Amino acid sequence: RGAAPIMAIAIALLLIVVASVAFHVVTPWWLTPLASDWGQMDLTIDITMWVTGFFFVAINLFVVYALWRFRHREGRRAAYQADHKRLERWLIGITSVGIAALLAPGLVVYAKFVDPPADAMMLEVLGQQWQWRFRLPGADGRFGRTDARFVAANNPFGIDPADPDAQDDLLVDGNEVHLPRARPVKVVLRSHDVLHDFFVPQFRARMNIVPGQVSWFWFTPTHDGRYESMCAQLCGVGHPNMRGYVRVEAEDAFAAWRSRLPTFAASLDPKAAAAPGGDLVARGRALGASKGCVACHSNDGRPGIGPTWKHLFGRNETMEDGSTALVDEAFVRGIIRDPKSRDIKGFPQVMPQVPMSDDELDALVAYIRSLGAAPGRP
Repeated sequence: RGAAPIMAIAIALLLIVVASVAFHVVTPWWLTPLASDWGQMDLTIDITMWVTGFFFVAINLFVVYALWRFRHREGRRAAYQADHKRLERWLIGITSVGIAALLAPGLVVYAKFVDPPADAMMLEVLGQQWQWRFRLPGADGRFGRTDARFVAANNPFGIDPADPDAQDDLLVDGNEVHLPRARPVKVVLRSHDVLHDFFVPQFRARMNIVPGQVSWFWFTPTHDGRYESMCAQLCGVGHPNMRGYVRVEAEDAFAAWRSRLPTFAASLDPKAAAAPGGDLVARGRALGASKGCVACHSNDGRPGIGPTWKHLFGRNETMEDGSTALVDEAFVRGIIRDPKSRDIKGFPQVMPQVPMSDDELDALVAYIRSLGAAPGRP
């Protein structure tokens, strides 16, 4: 009941305040260099830091003062006061000002964040465990209609094949998209499964992607470079590896890259699917990245959420029920088509059923086989 425990608490709070302020001053962890027009985002973050930092320091120092000022002393007892109208009015007023200072700048910036310029180019980002897909409009500047009932192995976006506006839509094969420097971009976001969040730190631009709804934001890239995009919402065991890239470049370089993209109409052509260009192994490597397989399976022997693909063929895997199975082509094809058909011991059964055509499956199996057989097997 003495003053010593109370004073120990006061000293601990004071040290926490000093250490927190000192850490903020000397920390090496600052925002990445800005590479878009959203300097207002940085200003909003700074305002939030200053307001919350002020209240953190002020409240803790007040508690330290109160513990010292009204500490227990012989012959003195702190008086209890049920209410204090004037103090309550001051607290309500100061708190209201603090909340307004936090909310008002953010609301103003967000209103601009979702109001793209009329001349902004369009980019669609589709999130799916655990990969990104990208789509650009064709020469008409419009996206074709989409609907969940059209989703298939050769139509992951669910684009309406009968929509004339969809035929020239450009599809990005892989997890890297290019953008022209100094041109505003409206990013349209959709999800096929769970909550995702498309985030490029250097652009200060991010938005939740809610299943069943379309969201959007816009930005103007200002610096050339290759920037990593990531998912900023926990979306499953492969979330940390749900990454892609945005490459910002000059207008002529972007136009050259864009001219090489396949159209939606071409992606539905059976002959094009049968002869996609390039060798089968190279196509399988690209499919492993674009379909999110590499989020769980490594190709160099490193442990992951799922078995590594290196030296996978010819291994004897143990199932959860104690049985064993030889990993051959039939095993690999079967588990890709129906991930729940096998439960390999030591790995969580979380692999989603990824839509994949027969040609894509051939290419992916060829790539996995190319990574070598288990030692002692041909």
